[in-house]
Amino acid sequence: MSNRKYERFCELNRKIAVLSSAAGLLSWDQETHMPPKGAIIKAEQMGVLSGIIHNLKTDKELVGLTEELLHDSSLDDVARTNVYEFNRTLQKSLQLSTEFVEELNRTISAAYPAWHQAKTYSRFELFAPHLERLIELKKQEIQLTGYQLHPYDALMDDFEPGLTTHEVDRLFDDVRKELVPFVQTITKHSSPDDSFFNQPYDENLQVAFGRTVLEAMGYDFSSGRMDRTEHPFCIGLHPGDVRVTYKIKPHDISEIIWGLIHEGGHALYEQGLPADQFGLASGSAASLSIHESQSRFWENNIGRSSAFWNFFFPKLQLTFPEQLKHIHANDFYKAANRVTPSLIRIQADELTYHFHIMIRYEIEKSIFEGKLTVNDLPGFWNKLYKEYLGLDVPNDAQGILQDVHWCHGGFGYFPTYSLGSFYAAQFYYAMNKELNTEELIEKGNLIPILDWLRTNIHQHGMKHRAQQLCEKVTGEKLNFAYFMQYAHKKYNSIYHINN
Repeated sequence: MSNRKYERFCELNRKIAVLSSAAGLLSWDQETHMPPKGAIIKAEQMGVLSGIIHNLKTDKELVGLTEELLHDSSLDDVARTNVYEFNRTLQKSLQLSTEFVEELNRTISAAYPAWHQAKTYSRFELFAPHLERLIELKKQEIQLTGYQLHPYDALMDDFEPGLTTHEVDRLFDDVRKELVPFVQTITKHSSPDDSFFNQPYDENLQVAFGRTVLEAMGYDFSSGRMDRTEHPFCIGLHPGDVRVTYKIKPHDISEIIWGLIHEGGHALYEQGLPADQFGLASGSAASLSIHESQSRFWENNIGRSSAFWNFFFPKLQLTFPEQLKHIHANDFYKAANRVTPSLIRIQADELTYHFHIMIRYEIEKSIFEGKLTVNDLPGFWNKLYKEYLGLDVPNDAQGILQDVHWCHGGFGYFPTYSLGSFYAAQFYYAMNKELNTEELIEKGNLIPILDWLRTNIHQHGMKHRAQQLCEKVTGEKLNFAYFMQYAHKKYNSIYHINN
C-alpha cells in the first residue's frame, strides 16, 4: 500500500532539488562563461533563489510531514534514511532566517569575482574584505546551528556528517608519524625526470586526449560536458547532467590529464547515483570524503598506475610525436609519480598532497577558534609552507589565494580530500580481491572497474554513512594502513628503496 505522506515528502524534496540544481547551474556559468559584468545580477539571482529554497525547505507542510514520518514504523530502511537525513539538515535550516541565508549567498556570489581578481593580480587585500565577511557569517551560522565539542565540527558536518576535529587530529597524527618520514626517505633518492611534461603542447590536442581518457573511464558525454575554467571542478545537477571542467596549460601536459581524470572520478559517481531517487538522500553521495575517494581513486590508483600508461601512453605519443618521441611508457609512469614538495595543492604529488591539506586544516581550525584574523592569514600560510614543505611562498597567487573554496564559503571541506585518498586505497585493495584490476587497466578495459564502483558504492547513495559504507565494502572501517601499504608498494619500486 502506498504511503501518501511519504510520497508528498518525496515530491517536495524533488522540488527543492530542482531549484538547487538551477542554482548550481548559475554557479557553473559564473566559473565558465559568464561575462564579467554579469557578476552584479548573478549575486542578486543567487540571493533570491537561495531564499526561495530555504523557505521551501522550512515550510510548515514539509516540516510537519518530516515530523510525522520520523515516527512512521511502516517505512522501509531506505525511506527511513531519507527522512532522517533530511531532518538532520532541516534542524540546522530552521535555525537560520531567510534573510541570513540570502545574505550569505549574496556574499558568496560577490566573493568569487573578487577572489579571481585578487588571484590574477596576486593581491590578497582585494579579497580580504570579502573573506572577512564570509568568516563572520560562518561564525554566526555556527552559533545559530550549534555544536557539541568544537566549532569546526559544525563546518565539517556539512560535508562529512558526524566527523569531528578529534578524529581528524588523530588521522593527521598518523600522517605525521608514517607518511612524513616516508616522504623524507624518498626525497633522499634521485627523482624521475619529468621535464618532458613542460614543452609546448597544442591545447586542442590536449583537450581531445582528455576526452578520450574520460570516454574510456565510462563518462557519458550525453549526460555531461567539458569546459575550461580557472579552478577545475565537477558539478552534478542531476545524473543526466553532470559537468566537468579543466584547467589547461600550453606548456604543461600534466595539468589537464590528471585534472580531468580527477574530476571525471567525481562525475562518474554523480552519473552513477540512482536518478529515480533524485532529491533524496538515497540519490545523493554518501559524503564528500566518499566523493573524493572516487576522484582520488581514478586519479591516483588508476590514472598514475604503470598499467594505465602501458595502455594510454602509445595513444598520447601518437598525439604528440615530437614531444614524446624519445620517451617510454615507464618513463612517463615514473614522471607521473615524482615526489617533490610544491607550492600548489592541485599540482602536488599524491604523497605530499596531504601536507597541503594539513596546512589548510590547521588554518581553518585556528580561524574558528579565534586564533587567527584575516590579516594574519598570508603570513601564517607562508610560515606553515616553510615548516611542512620547506618552501618559501613567493606571492599571494601561489599561496593564500590558490584555492577557490573559501570564496564559496567551503570552510570544513579540505579534510575530506585526505580522507578520500585513504578511503580510495582501501577500496582499491578490496577491489583487487575480486578483479584482476591491473590486467584490466593494461588492456584499457576500465568498464569492469566502473561497474564494481557502481555496485559497491555509487548505487547506495547516502543509505550508509562513510564509515559504514567502508565497512560494508571492505570489511572494516577506515584504516590508514591501506594507504601506507599502497604507497610503499608503488614508491619503493619507483625510488628503489630497500632494493
